[in-house]
Amino acid sequence: MFQAPDYTCTVSERLSEVLADIGVDERIVLKRRRAYMQIESIHNSALQLKDKKRTLYYLGSQSEGTTTLRLNSDTDVLTCKNNFNIVQDRSGWQPGVHNLLMIQDDTVSPGYCLLQRLRDDAPLPYNDVSNEHYFRDRTGRILLSNTLIPAALAAADFKGVHNGPAYTEPGQPGVSESDIVVAFPCKTWPLQARQWLDQQGVSRWLSDDMKRYCSNTGCFVVGVGSKSSENDELEWRISTSLAERCLMFNLNITQIRCYVLMKMILKTYIKPLYEGTITSFICKTVLFKVIANTHSNFWREKNLLVCLLCCLFVLYNSVLYENCPHFIIPGNNLIGRHITQQSKPHILEILQYIINSEGTALLAIKCEDLGAGLQLKLNYLLSFNTRCFVSGYILKTTAQMVDSSIDFCLDCISNSSHEEAIQKLLEYIFKLVTISNRGQGLEKTACRLLGPWFCTTLGSTLASLNIQQYSGISVEALTWISLGLNTDVSSSKLKLASMFYCIGDSNRTELVLRDIEGSYDQNIVEPVCCHYIKKAFRKGFHVISDNHNEEALQYATAFCVKFLPCEINCVPTELQYEMFRSTEEDLAFRGRFDNWMDWAVVDSLPYLYFLQYKTYSYLGRQDDKERTLSNLTRTIEQEPELGHKETALNLLGQCMEQEDRPTDALRCYLLSLNLRRRNNAAKFHICRLLSTIVNHQAGTML
Repeated sequence: MFQAPDYTCTVSERLSEVLADIGVDERIVLKRRRAYMQIESIHNSALQLKDKKRTLYYLGSQSEGTTTLRLNSDTDVLTCKNNFNIVQDRSGWQPGVHNLLMIQDDTVSPGYCLLQRLRDDAPLPYNDVSNEHYFRDRTGRILLSNTLIPAALAAADFKGVHNGPAYTEPGQPGVSESDIVVAFPCKTWPLQARQWLDQQGVSRWLSDDMKRYCSNTGCFVVGVGSKSSENDELEWRISTSLAERCLMFNLNITQIRCYVLMKMILKTYIKPLYEGTITSFICKTVLFKVIANTHSNFWREKNLLVCLLCCLFVLYNSVLYENCPHFIIPGNNLIGRHITQQSKPHILEILQYIINSEGTALLAIKCEDLGAGLQLKLNYLLSFNTRCFVSGYILKTTAQMVDSSIDFCLDCISNSSHEEAIQKLLEYIFKLVTISNRGQGLEKTACRLLGPWFCTTLGSTLASLNIQQYSGISVEALTWISLGLNTDVSSSKLKLASMFYCIGDSNRTELVLRDIEGSYDQNIVEPVCCHYIKKAFRKGFHVISDNHNEEALQYATAFCVKFLPCEINCVPTELQYEMFRSTEEDLAFRGRFDNWMDWAVVDSLPYLYFLQYKTYSYLGRQDDKERTLSNLTRTIEQEPELGHKETALNLLGQCMEQEDRPTDALRCYLLSLNLRRRNNAAKFHICRLLSTIVNHQAGTML
């Protein structure tokens, strides 16, 4: 089947080099895994702070490190509802949660189960049909229908698209879509997978430690039935996702590269013609099967092409015989009913062509320019290295998760009084200390990343209360805000400068702003906004990201500056308008995650220049005032990554009013309104400015 060894070795080595250049090497794979496990920990820490009874798991290609930038892999998130308890026998019944008995018998499709409701006060069958999501079968059992999941998501105003057990949430600009799966936890290993724990393939790849870990993770059930079942609304799929993640984390780099190549082949040759027939999970299952049945020395860099062709040959047979057994639950056929009789011969023809080409078919793969890169390598030329860009993407994704987690936690105090907000922030901080003390590794890091943000907000809230009471700032407020000054390059320090500005301390304001400007290297520092997401593009940021992990957030990112209503006395008058951006009519046009519109939110760099302009104006430093106004104007015109450009334009417009340039001010407000037609304070500024102009003209005429 294969050409001479020298040929396959040469192609394999060049192919490995190309994949390494685009970020499929040991270091970047580990970097991806660490980042997404850290993101998972940050997200779950935020959920604990708000006492949410659910746990999130980041699964699939992103967290496994088995993707590239242009594969555009979805982010797979499994949301585990901890207020449910799935048991395989009644001894696992627990008080205080919804207990459901997993039924796995001959009436249920392999890999699936039924869920029988148990009583809340005892491990006995429940006898009443309590709502439309429960069904009494012919034997009298009360079974839970998987229609519960879409109904619950609809009630929560979730706008995703239903696709099997997953609900796809559209991605924002520059970020991949998220596939969200809602699951219920079962603490015990599924009966249908018990035999797998005793199997041992040729490779002896599955160590006792791996099997022990897998069995201890238990499993999940997700709300989708088998396509071949007559009662698909009553069936729930058994998921061994955490065990599968364990297997993926134990692959070597050649095995990972083989999997990435299979996905690139799917993207190039299969998906454009036969979407939904062969999935990446089927490719993963084929890979597991081949690994289990080959010796470990087979999976070497110089053998990559042979490994790939071997996997494709097994995939070909799976399609031919319409049978691809789930690796852990082999009774579950993953291909059944996915491939039609019309498409089957064409898919087989494509796979046969790729196998017989012995590598030349890879030259047609445009994803990541793999084909062109391989041709260059074979011609002994250098290909472009994109690993730094991958590192930048990973670090920015971590930053966005920190940002969105902070928003998620602060949302509940959005309209709180000073006293209520202070109490809640202290509660968050003490909870994080508790989580950190009992956690380890990534949990401690998550708490270390989140904690300073709450300290900053607490300090600013205390300062707002102080200013309201006696026009000063207490030592306590300064102490708390000082604990959060190093969250990033600028946002927390800008809050401190804002506090000083609002009490009229121009000298200390100018000192803090000068320090921020000195640290803000625009060739490196990347703006971060969870409301507006684009891929990082600064080369300096990519280089920093490639050499560091999440600690680089302190000196390579600039988060937006966010003020809650309880911080209003630390906000300049010009920015306070943003807290009142919405008319009664505008409220109807807000989305599910638009509560931040009740806050004052501004990008760091334009806010830095705005505060400098106001401060230098007060100090009478004309040259510095003109320089910072020019910087503010240039930033708005040239910075492509502003998340709140409309707010920056509103601030610039008010600066133009101060400069007695009403026409330029009106132009700024109109540009702002063009960017965001609804929920924009520019409407108020336009009305106010026009009123001023009219009154001034009337006064002149008199």
